[in-house]
Formats: sequence, structure tokens, C-alpha cells
Amino acid sequence: MRFTKMQGCGNDYIYVNGFEEKIPDLEKPEIVKRLSHRHFGIGGDGVIFINPAVEADFEMEMYNADGSRSEMCGNGIRCVGKFVYDKGLTDKRHISVVSAGKVKLLDLTVEENGQYGGRGEVVQVRVNMGSPILEPALIPVEAAGDRVVNQPIVVDGRKYHMTCVSMGNPHAVIFAEQVADMELEHIGPLFENHQRFPNRTNTEFVEIQDRKNCFMRVWERGTGETLACGTGCCAVVVAGVLNDLTDVCVTVKLLGGELFIEWDRAANLVYMTGPAVTVFEGNV
Repeated sequence: MRFTKMQGCGNDYIYVNGFEEKIPDLEKPEIVKRLSHRHFGIGGDGVIFINPAVEADFEMEMYNADGSRSEMCGNGIRCVGKFVYDKGLTDKRHISVVSAGKVKLLDLTVEENGQYGGRGEVVQVRVNMGSPILEPALIPVEAAGDRVVNQPIVVDGRKYHMTCVSMGNPHAVIFAEQVADMELEHIGPLFENHQRFPNRTNTEFVEIQDRKNCFMRVWERGTGETLACGTGCCAVVVAGVLNDLTDVCVTVKLLGGELFIEWDRAANLVYMTGPAVTVFEGNV
């Protein structure tokens, strides 16, 4: 099987061309776990299969490193855009990608003198990530009321305040201080598997620098701490606005780089802009 290793702000996945590689669905979880292992496999935060689609130009079929399915990945979908253009699967610079039934629109920025000659190569992607979901039952999170904004949650005997947002996958945003020093390997799994999250959750720990900048670390369900999370950055900006901590346009700084997030309140759409990079290719 031929694969391409790609990363967006250090959030790295193994990409497989589903137009050419045919793998039975029942075998995928075990294959994903083996390929994602950083010591005994290729290494990555998961595997993404790029498949034909009816309702969009392409389908993104995403798996976490533990073999579980995930609905959406912001960094992953930007790399899908780079993959399909750089590999000649499309000539369009404005494409649609469906993941878990939700269609996202991508604008590709092409560097004309890239390694692919006259066509150039994609270096940056802006994604319309859709509308944030705030209803607790749809995130899902067990909570009263129509939104979970700055609500208390007790984890490991300590009270935190969380704001919950779904960007196609669930997020619990925690605003805190000295985020760089937090022991995510301890607290992350406790949030992920907390009883209030029926489908588990991704958790973002965020330090506000000013109204246009913040620093974030993320614990992703099914994977652990990653260097970046695109949907998490979107959730962070929505949560920042709802808590009156940030403006609607924010640069989110991550361990692996930076993403620029815009929340168009009038249209209720969140846009994410960031890099997409090919690391290496091979056969396994």
C-alpha cells in the first residue's frame, strides 16, 4: 500500500489514496493502529483515506491513532486539499470535501514554482468549517440549558470551568494560566473519558495573551496530546468570543505552529487558515 505522510502545524497523519488502494472496512481499525504507532509503524496521529464522493469532490475518511473513527480534523482536511491538488486528482483551487456526512469548502493557495512544475503546489488552505454547534445534546455533553458556557466541571477532585462547542466533533475548552506547565498526560485522559461526555471529548487548555492571540495545548480523544488541532482552534475562538475573552479574528498559537481563525458572526461560519506540508512518501 502506498502512503503519503503529511502534517499541518505538526498534526500529522498518514494519507492513503482510496481511489487506488482498496482495503476492507473491517480491517481498517487494526491497520490504522499498526501504521500510526510511532515506534513500530510509520507514525502519526491517525490515518486518513481520500475516497471518491457523490455529494462533494472528495471524501475524507478519518481514523484516530487508536483505530476509532473521527468526524472531522481541521489540520487533516487542509492536507487533503494539498494531496488531491498536488497529486493531480483535481485542477480546481476551490474544492469540497465531505467527512462523516458534512461537506466543507476549501480554498487552496498554490505556490506556482513548486516541486510539481507549472501547476505549482499547495502551501496554504483556508477552510469554511461551518457553523459551531452549541446545543449540549448535539455536541454531545450532559448539561442543563441551551449552551455550556463557563460551566463548572470537577475532574480529579479539582473544579474547572468549561465551554463546550462542536465543530463536527466535540470540544471542551478550558481557559487557564500557565498552560505550558500543565500535565496533560495526566489530566487529558480524565477529561476525554469523563462521564459527562457520551462520545468522549477533545479538550483544549487555553491561555489568553490578548484579544487577538492565544496559546493552546490540546488533548485529542483517541490520540493523546497533539501538536495542533484545527477544529479545536475553531472551538477555542468561538468559546473565547462567548466568554468575551477574544475578538472574532484570532491567531491561535500551538506547539506545532499557528492557525488563523475567523468567526463570521453574521453568517455564523468559522474559517480556518493554515499550512499543509508533505513530509515523505513510501510503501508499506
